[in-house]
Amino acid sequence: MSMIQVQVRRKSLEAQDIASFELVRPDGAPLPEFSAGSHIDVRLPDGMLRQYSLCNDDGDSRHYRIAVLRDAQSRGGSRAMHDAVGQGDLIEISPPRNHFPLVEAQRTLLFAGGIGVTPLLCMAQRLAKSGADFQLHYCVRTPDRTAFRDEIASSGFASRVGFHYDDGPADQRLDLASVLAGPGPDVHAYVCGPQGFIDHVTAAARLHGWGDEQLHVEYFQAAPLDSTGDGAFRVKVASSGNVYGVPAGRTVVQVLGEHGIDIPVSCEQGICGTCITGVLDGQCDHRDLYFTDEEKERNDRFTPCCSRAKSPLLVLDL
Repeated sequence: MSMIQVQVRRKSLEAQDIASFELVRPDGAPLPEFSAGSHIDVRLPDGMLRQYSLCNDDGDSRHYRIAVLRDAQSRGGSRAMHDAVGQGDLIEISPPRNHFPLVEAQRTLLFAGGIGVTPLLCMAQRLAKSGADFQLHYCVRTPDRTAFRDEIASSGFASRVGFHYDDGPADQRLDLASVLAGPGPDVHAYVCGPQGFIDHVTAAARLHGWGDEQLHVEYFQAAPLDSTGDGAFRVKVASSGNVYGVPAGRTVVQVLGEHGIDIPVSCEQGICGTCITGVLDGQCDHRDLYFTDEEKERNDRFTPCCSRAKSPLLVLDL
């Protein structure tokens, strides 16, 4: 993957445990253009790659802005960003990718849970500039954990934003039944945040008649997988005919990498789609959060960073 060197022009505390990072090219040249919903990979000082959504105006590629929550349950990325990356530092990032794009709609609803506001803030900026009909519902535990609160409150779309706090009075909490009632065919919803928040919003939407094609979600972290029942299987590389055994406790990416077959990976949780590999034969055991149910049923691609096989053999398009 081609990486871009950038400098942290500004690091700011946006809310309790949330820091933002403004990234620019050291020579001042513009960065690659991006669209609302895009994310970048960030290479951390220890070599890990982590994904962060861009939350600045997508019309300005002179800089990128990301925001990172210090999360005690993370795999180390959030702590490294908070503790090891400072203002003035040089880091490497990937060009933007967008697996969470806006689609043109008569009306758009944005549901942010905590740090999930980052891609949705960029979407709100884009929708406001285009004069679209939208609402942003921003759900947070407490006001002091609300990133970009003052920025949103002073924006031109402030009247379209509802702040909902767990510790606030009942009348300001998100009334999903009211917001999601009577969806029209050309209304779309975007949901980002912790898995429990996403599940809660999407379940309520389906209860009120929303179709899957109207619901768009982006996960920041996969739920822990129960691997106690995992068994061994084999993978065949179609181009060479070579077959490799994948034991319990090892991933396809790891096994193939040991034999000199490198598959690009990033999140290693089946979220980002970097490692997607074609499947020519066999039955996949999909464990990702990237593919839709329809895409999983086609059984022609899978995420070898975390997914496995239900059949004894998978033939891979490699």
